Amino acid sequence: MGSETAASSNPSFSSPSSNNNNNNINNIAPKILLAKSSTSSSSSSSSSSSSFLTESSSYAAAATLRSRLPSSLNLLSPDSWDLHIDKILPYLTENSDFKVIGVIGTPGSGKSTIMNQLYGFHDAASSSAGMLPPFATQSEETKTVARHCTAGIELRISTERLILLDTQPVFSPSVLAEMMRPDGSSTISLLNGEVLPADLAHELIGIQLGVFLASVCHVLLVVTEGVYDTDMWHLMLTADLLKHGIPDPSSLTPSHSQGTNLGTEKELNDVLRRNGEDYLASPVFVHTKLQDQETAPHKILQLRKTLAQYFCLSSFMGLNHGSIPKEQIFSVKTHNINTEDLDSREVNLVLLPYRNQDEPQAAQYESFDTMLGKLRDQVLSMHCHSFAKSVSEREWLRNSTRIWESVKNSPVFSEYIRTLQSSGMFRS
Repeated sequence: MGSETAASSNPSFSSPSSNNNNNNINNIAPKILLAKSSTSSSSSSSSSSSSFLTESSSYAAAATLRSRLPSSLNLLSPDSWDLHIDKILPYLTENSDFKVIGVIGTPGSGKSTIMNQLYGFHDAASSSAGMLPPFATQSEETKTVARHCTAGIELRISTERLILLDTQPVFSPSVLAEMMRPDGSSTISLLNGEVLPADLAHELIGIQLGVFLASVCHVLLVVTEGVYDTDMWHLMLTADLLKHGIPDPSSLTPSHSQGTNLGTEKELNDVLRRNGEDYLASPVFVHTKLQDQETAPHKILQLRKTLAQYFCLSSFMGLNHGSIPKEQIFSVKTHNINTEDLDSREVNLVLLPYRNQDEPQAAQYESFDTMLGKLRDQVLSMHCHSFAKSVSEREWLRNSTRIWESVKNSPVFSEYIRTLQSSGMFRS
């Protein structure tokens, strides 16, 4: 699975830019008390009790403060399918030392649980996370009614200046049901105001999320349940194919940032020519809810080779395509690839077992909590692609809005939709 090292945090940056909020956080930060040396056991016991009470009070104060803040911070509205940044800007700073981590995956695969681990939110009283509450995770009620927890894109900012983007699930029946009108059309306008069949729109929004996250994130977690999910892999290949022409958030000039779109096709080509090849987030493939035998070392090696083979000519593998156009990626015959060369290709892969295998006696290999902690260490310490230029958190957010508009108005997407409509695979 590769070596992982613990990531270092940067506590010098505050969470939101509000002075009042900073003062509140400083007041509730947990205090580490060092007991004085003493020969008396009662003195040691008294010091331990004092430290415990102080930390407990701090955790309680943190929970109280979070209860007064918004329960969520929605970046992408599931109703209008537009980005809204006004409520988010106060939580961001002019700091340029930050990392954006996004997640995309199937329903119930544990996306929000993983993001909460990265957020540093280990329990309801934790004060090591950011100011806002954790991402919503599935409850027994939502599982019973088969409903998704995250709608659109939810954003959180940790004390380590991690900007976390949790997204609604792809291939989700409950998402499809919510966006379908009685006549079968979509309630979300995706293509220049044109009404599309709900099943086609549902297919498209998953790809749009993939393209957007690959454009604005440093790290993209691709989460799926089980060992193999070719539908999810195919979605990521499609996102890679359709991302052409979408720059990263730091590549936009001031004139682009002031407009409502990224400018003309010539201006876009100039941006891409100045910055070289298309930017793409570093992917981490996370497979969850695995049986103990599926996490055996030889199984991990086999999955690594399968992923490397499946994505061998995609931008996610960091390969130089040379004269091979992206349009030919899907037509490559995998049996022509030398599998002996696949070991040298970097594939970031993490396998998470079922939660009920936390018992040391029950798990032959590593437990869920252990692997979840290692996932956090691996993601925070991994070497990922950098934006073309240094950009502040607030500039990143403003320019991400332009990126999203470019994704929605991309002529490549329009052509792809026309192709799907004429294929007969979706309702007309």
